[in-house]
Amino acid sequence: MSDPVLEIRGLRVDYGLGDAAVHAVRDVDLTLHRGEVLGLAGESGSGKSTLAYGLTRLLPPPGVVSGGQVVYHPVDGPPVDVLTLSPAELRQFRWAETSIVFQGAMNSLNPVHKVSTQLLDVIKAHEPRSTAASRLARARDLLRLVGIAADRLDSYPHQLSGGMRQRVMIAMALALEPQVVIMDEPTTALDVVMQRQILGQLAELRERLDFAVLFITHDLSLLVEFSDRIAIMYGGRIVEEAPAAQLYGRALHPYTEGLLHSFPALRGPRRELTGIPGSPPDLRAMPEGCAFHPRCPKAFDPCDKKVPALGAPVADPGRAVACWLHPAATPVPH
Repeated sequence: MSDPVLEIRGLRVDYGLGDAAVHAVRDVDLTLHRGEVLGLAGESGSGKSTLAYGLTRLLPPPGVVSGGQVVYHPVDGPPVDVLTLSPAELRQFRWAETSIVFQGAMNSLNPVHKVSTQLLDVIKAHEPRSTAASRLARARDLLRLVGIAADRLDSYPHQLSGGMRQRVMIAMALALEPQVVIMDEPTTALDVVMQRQILGQLAELRERLDFAVLFITHDLSLLVEFSDRIAIMYGGRIVEEAPAAQLYGRALHPYTEGLLHSFPALRGPRRELTGIPGSPPDLRAMPEGCAFHPRCPKAFDPCDKKVPALGAPVADPGRAVACWLHPAATPVPH
């Protein structure tokens, strides 16, 4: 395992204040290693996007980070806590060190500006001493990097297909060669053929440029092939984390098992799609104990009384799970 580039420690994110606050992210611990693809999966409302916006300090009101640390390890220099950066430091940090491809990225481009204007603005804001010619050459290189002809710089977003707009957003995210790229459901609005092309291109770019990726999606089938490790989120908490192959081969948490049985296998024997009964929990009135126990087919006595800690099973030290089915688990340190 390579050195960590981003460490999330005990992160808590609320919507609102005081007794009326909704706890959307609850004591999340995650480590992203340099050059790694870490997948984050879970149903809608599990807290995945809130986690991404919290760690980048992009939460819209009334969202607020109520606790924890987000420690970034630059290539050169000491680690920094992103949550303590001043506005000026944060402005320099975004895009240059960590960038984000937003959910619904196809509609994130400004419809009244050409692609060139939007790419050049990012470069000029962070590299004010660069020349207009060098910025234009860089923008052309970025488009070629994501498989788009350089003459598309003069196009408006409505003149591009959905897949091309998505690739422009990825090019923008890579403009300043960040160490971490956060992708929040970047392929949701695309058809399956375009999804495959985008993911293949991302894998190639990651190998070439050696950046780390936090890939967020509700579609676990995408992550199994694309990710090095996968973390499963439910009710604002991480409930399982493992290398992708191990998690696909043998899920430990019943929720992960339910997600894996919600899509058909492309190879091997046929299997019945069972899905997960019930609905995700209401974050305003979370159940006692394990948040998944009202929907869990394997729930037993302690599940409705105590919240299981995310821990490393003795038999599988390379993974972690928060489930009373694995009482020998030891807590994962912050």
